Amino acid sequence: MTLRTADQPYFAGPTPRVFAHRGLHTTAPENTASSFRAAIEIGVTYIETDVVGSKDGVAVISHDTTLDRISDRTGRLADFTATELASVDVGGEGFITLAQALEQFPTARFNIDVKDAAAISGVVSAVRDANALNRVLVTSFSASRRRATVAQLPGVASSAASSEFLAIAAMTRLGLTPPLPRIHALQIPERAYGMTFVTEQLVERYHRAGLEVHVWTVNDEATMRRLLGLGIDGIVTDRADIALDVTSS
Repeated sequence: MTLRTADQPYFAGPTPRVFAHRGLHTTAPENTASSFRAAIEIGVTYIETDVVGSKDGVAVISHDTTLDRISDRTGRLADFTATELASVDVGGEGFITLAQALEQFPTARFNIDVKDAAAISGVVSAVRDANALNRVLVTSFSASRRRATVAQLPGVASSAASSEFLAIAAMTRLGLTPPLPRIHALQIPERAYGMTFVTEQLVERYHRAGLEVHVWTVNDEATMRRLLGLGIDGIVTDRADIALDVTSS
């Protein structure tokens, strides 16, 4: 098995990998500087996060495109500048930008989900300005957003969008080698759409295609151990503290 990640610095180091989903937000708000810091302080290397475009075209760290769930305000992030969002209360601190996250946490490797088209140029600028190409992975639920972003970041690591993964899964089930346009990993749920996507046989076939397999979002120890027994390469989790104990034992 030769993984497509072999020449990717982003994937340097041993597996299984632990991805702190929106940071470690058991004691800090999700997708904040505090949640990232908490994850890094317990030994996490990989931070899974999301970006949304602000009114002035900056990639701001946020899973949601609106303020309603995550702050004391309402409205779309796209209607505010990055400076304005920095003063919005998200649990005792403001929104940070991708550029700030890359600067503040230089040892972290970021797994970036591009949530809207307005974030694409901001992601590209932030990664280039920070010289961070080797420590980011770009993905999106939208294939068009993923492709548009990676096209402007030659050599960047990437994982499949939902529609791309479904095509890959269908072909691997048939024992065929799927086309892999600048894809290095599958970041997938164990089950979705009434189908199981992670079995020992399927993981072996994904590996044969040259892809790492990261499963989300897994928060209990028993499930982590079972999935690792199937040969997966990474766990995306809200409980990075538990996952680190599991992967180190």
